[in-house]
Amino acid sequence: MQQGLQVIENRVESLNRFMQAYTRLARMPAPTRNRVEVGPLIERAASLERRLSVKTLAGPHVIIEADADQIEQLIINLIRNAVDASLDPSLKHPGAVEIGWRTNARSVEIFIRDEGPGLLNSDNLFVPFFTTKHGGSGIGLILSRQIAEAHGGVLQLANRHDRTGCEAVVALPLTYDSALG
Repeated sequence: MQQGLQVIENRVESLNRFMQAYTRLARMPAPTRNRVEVGPLIERAASLERRLSVKTLAGPHVIIEADADQIEQLIINLIRNAVDASLDPSLKHPGAVEIGWRTNARSVEIFIRDEGPGLLNSDNLFVPFFTTKHGGSGIGLILSRQIAEAHGGVLQLANRHDRTGCEAVVALPLTYDSALG
């Protein structure tokens, strides 16, 4: 009987996480755009991670038209994933995480690199509620992609070529005066 109650309790917890995740995913508001300085936003999001120090690589001064709260949540989600990967129990030693940004003619690219085990299978990365993490909800990446797309941008993840790990890149469009500040 005790074992049966434990199974029921675990399923209720799982269903509760699912419902909370579904509610967050279904209620994604349209972005409220304002001028946002990219550097301080990235630095603030990186400073929120307490499990592992996140190295911030400075980029150019750039301002975008975006919903600062949504972009910050996107960055927090990606940092959390990178730290989770870098602290993976299969690793002999914790890996590092770094975040930075660069610009090109049309966009600012925010990149987050980890030294985790890398992506084993990228087929299910953006499938809602699919997760390989114990206790995960499976909405972090899909929510992050929705935020990027709502801002006219894209989110891509790929294994690193220089070492083990993954790199997430969020490309957000620049406005005509973004680089001018």
